Amino acid sequence: MTATARTQSDKAAGTSADEIAAGETEETKKAEAADQDVTVDGSEAADGAVEADDTDEDTDEDDDADVLGQAPRASSPGVGAGAAAVVSTVLGLAALTGTWVSDVVAERQRIVGQLGMEQTAGPAEQISTMYGDPWHLTALVNGGFALLALVVAAVVLARPAFAAHGAGHQSGWVRSFAWAGIALGALGLLVSAGMYFDLFASMPTPPTAGTGAGAGQ
Repeated sequence: MTATARTQSDKAAGTSADEIAAGETEETKKAEAADQDVTVDGSEAADGAVEADDTDEDTDEDDDADVLGQAPRASSPGVGAGAAAVVSTVLGLAALTGTWVSDVVAERQRIVGQLGMEQTAGPAEQISTMYGDPWHLTALVNGGFALLALVVAAVVLARPAFAAHGAGHQSGWVRSFAWAGIALGALGLLVSAGMYFDLFASMPTPPTAGTGAGAGQ
């Protein structure tokens, strides 16, 4: 082989080595780029998973806050309104049937009248002391219960109108009890007024002297 041929062969071999090295370099760059893409994608996926976990935790905390904090506050007004409506109904019923309070007050008034009554008191004064005053005092006590029932029921029914942000919605049974309290309270107030002013039954009157004399003859 001549020197010229050997030189050309060496040049060809060098060219092939350079091409092979260049190819390996490009493959290495591609592999590194692929590794970077995989790393970036993995990091984004991990970040997304962390954010999803944070979102789930926040949602769970919000749900727990709603259950523990907001639910009782939302239900408390409804419970109070329901209890007040029932109380108004009971007060109205007590105004119609009477209570032990009115009985005790009437009995006390009767004893006070007996102690203050003179020995020479006439029949009219005795009737007023023993019957009239306790009767009228009983009517006043029952009327007080009826008026209290009306006030409580009116507050229950008027509460939604003054509630902020439309949060004053009431259940049907609450309004039913409130209206029952108003009806019973109004009826009890009328009955108490009739008792106090002797509209249903007049006060007993003692017989006159002439009538007693005629009956004796």
